This record gives sequence, C-alpha cells and structure tokens, in this order.
Amino acid sequence: QVQLVESGGGLVQSGGSPRLSCAASGFTFCSYLMRWYRQAPGKGPELVASTTGAGGTTSYADSLKGRFTISRDDAQNTVGLQMNGLKPEDAAVYYCNAIRSYGSVVFGRDYWGQGAQVTVSS
Repeated sequence: QVQLVESGGGLVQSGGSPRLSCAASGFTFCSYLMRWYRQAPGKGPELVASTTGAGGTTSYADSLKGRFTISRDDAQNTVGLQMNGLKPEDAAVYYCNAIRSYGSVVFGRDYWGQGAQVTVSS
C-alpha cells in the first residue's frame, strides 16, 4: 500500500536550517506530483512547495520563495524540503503529499504522510 513517511524537524532555533525528508513507497513515484503542506495551530493547511516527477518543475508559496527548497530523488523515491532562516511563524506540522499527475493535470486521490512537527525556539 501507499506509504509516505516524513522525518526530520523537531525543535529548531530561530534562524536554523532544518531539512525534512519523505520516503515514499507503494506507487510509481516518478508519476506523482509531490507536495509539502504545513498546518500551524489554529490555521488551515498551507501549500508550501511542490515538484513534478522526471526532472519537472517546482513551485513555492510566494511567501517562502528563496528560503525553502524542495527536491526529489526519483531513484530513491524521496522528496526533501530544505528550510533556511527559520522564523517563529514557520512552526507547524509539515506533511508530505502525493497525487498522480500528468503534466499540469492531477487526478485520482491524494495520499498523506503522518506529519513532522517543526517547533521554532526564539
């Protein structure tokens, strides 16, 4: 079955540069759009970044461009999120998400990991 397992995060000092990783299994990874979402307490989910398979494109939330970098390794079935210059408002649970895609078209259901907590200390 489909599994998405996040790792990384934890307690990070403000200004720190943690990296999250998501290990995927149970589906054809290169055919899926991979996304990172985050959800802070009391707020709705926010799309952080996305990356298409097979050397495709990446996109970011406007507010995070330049600080966060998404990357994927289609040979290892992993997707990462490098976060730089962490701010208190970046504290959230970060979720890995996968949905089948062809070009810019997505279809079918999406899948979620269990989430990785990122806490920022000032």
